[in-house]
Amino acid sequence: MAGSDEVNRNECKTVVPLNTWVLISNFKVAYNMLRRPDGTFDRDLAEYLDRRTPSNARPVEGVSSFDHIIDQSVGLEVRIYRAVAGNANEGAAAATLPILEFLTGAPSPDPLPVIIFFHGGSFAHSSSSTAIYDYMCRRWVKLSKGVVISVNYRRAPEHRYPCAYDDGWTALKWALAQPCLRSGEDAQTRVFLSGDSSGGNIAHHVAARAAGEGIKIYGNILLNAMFGGNERAESERRLDGKYFVTIQDRDWYWKAYLPEDADRDHPACNPFGPNGRRLKGLPFTKSLIIVSGLDLTVDRQLAYAEGLREDGHDVKLVHREKATIGFYLLPNTDHYHEVMEEISDFLQANLL
Repeated sequence: MAGSDEVNRNECKTVVPLNTWVLISNFKVAYNMLRRPDGTFDRDLAEYLDRRTPSNARPVEGVSSFDHIIDQSVGLEVRIYRAVAGNANEGAAAATLPILEFLTGAPSPDPLPVIIFFHGGSFAHSSSSTAIYDYMCRRWVKLSKGVVISVNYRRAPEHRYPCAYDDGWTALKWALAQPCLRSGEDAQTRVFLSGDSSGGNIAHHVAARAAGEGIKIYGNILLNAMFGGNERAESERRLDGKYFVTIQDRDWYWKAYLPEDADRDHPACNPFGPNGRRLKGLPFTKSLIIVSGLDLTVDRQLAYAEGLREDGHDVKLVHREKATIGFYLLPNTDHYHEVMEEISDFLQANLL
């Protein structure tokens, strides 16, 4: 059961850098304003409060980005990031030409990762242009020396299950069909799936579908992936309300995303639960699972990693016992820098 707000805030401040505490606390204040008790969501206010960054065709610190609609029927957009040399003061035509050349270009002779990224926000918040995720994707381009595709999937409660998964699948199929994203002597698209919070959940379900259809994914990178279940895990009771998140928060988001008649043992929420589908015998990809020990759902994430292992799959678990949610958003702790090294090593080890 959650303690008093003042006690929880003081305890949280002892383990979280001040700028991270301010960032996530501001998110929490906004999130609490947007959720309504009747299960509806103030989308207009959410769009107003969301701090966004426009794409930049002209490179900034060696990275350019552009937005591209890949499915007109639902307005599904992705933001594509890539490393590029160029002059930030070039005219619009000179900046636009490399984008066209990239989309119509030939495969790269050198192998490079294509990271399809799903932002967090518990299925309801944020977007591919939210400033903190734009910043994160730019960092990942430099980290990976590859291409990052951030998916602006449809959000709950307006778009419930399985919309986010369908959009993730569309993004994967689109990426696999683009010659410009192929690389190496075998001209393959070296796709890695990644996401944090709800985005990590989406990455899992897209990867599971790919395994079922025989599509190769080169790796899954999950950061504090959002899973749940009807029965409360020990960490949910112990950490309720202590580090930014409460059980009540999580329950609201699952109710907003899952089918209206579903409970938290639905496979979307509890993939290896009583109604879930095991992955034994399927060519499920290798996984790098990043877990924060002070995240309310840490036990869920550890159980997920163990479930993959039980089904015979390759799992690298990085359990940062003293980290909270969102530690990977800002480069201000050892947790951040060491996890970025783990991600870089994972990408390089599984690229060929």
